[in-house]
Amino acid sequence: MTVVALLSVAPVTEGSMAGEVAKAVDALEGFDVRYETNPMGTVIEADDVGTVFAAAHAAHEAVDGDRVSTVLKIDDKRTVEGPAGEKVDAVEDHLGRPARGGE
Repeated sequence: MTVVALLSVAPVTEGSMAGEVAKAVDALEGFDVRYETNPMGTVIEADDVGTVFAAAHAAHEAVDGDRVSTVLKIDDKRTVEGPAGEKVDAVEDHLGRPARGGE
């Protein structure tokens, strides 16, 4: 089984959130997950959904603030194995080019 999730954790505050977001990303190191951070969140891959929930919980708890906003979207492929990169590869196969623009 492969579980892919998009996690976004941020304090509700004015100014830069980078330091607090870094704490959330660093919290993922304590779990058996693969992850990649992008401007809109962090994509997490794990072998089971429990690991994703535990990692997301740790990331949420790592952020300091009076108010923390967390969004978690999960794609739990229960009958198919494969990393998240295969999703991008499939789109690029259809495009016939990299799925990037404006660079």
